[in-house]
Amino acid sequence: MSPDALSVDEKFDDLVAQFAGMPGVVPPEASAGFGKSALRFEGKIFAMLVRGQLVLKLPKHRVDELVDAGEGVRFDANKGTPMKEWLVLGADSGQSWLELAHEALAFIRGA
Repeated sequence: MSPDALSVDEKFDDLVAQFAGMPGVVPPEASAGFGKSALRFEGKIFAMLVRGQLVLKLPKHRVDELVDAGEGVRFDANKGTPMKEWLVLGADSGQSWLELAHEALAFIRGA
């Protein structure tokens, strides 16, 4: 099955599997609340599934580039203020989830 034919949940499960076993990376936990569907590095979220969309923690300049290119929008955690370092990847984006998640992990590692 091609990646385009997968559901969002299946794509996220595949993404989680790619990071499984990496030192310091913790897969989503069976808990409730914010971040329940999140990949974490040493406790910090770098990628998560929210309302059926991939959300990534990236440097502000990278989020700006992707938003300006029409690849996504800034994440708003229902507080009315878009977050500068969080990107919601557009459903029609041609960007690789895996590549962006690696960028997000590298950003968190360096933070």
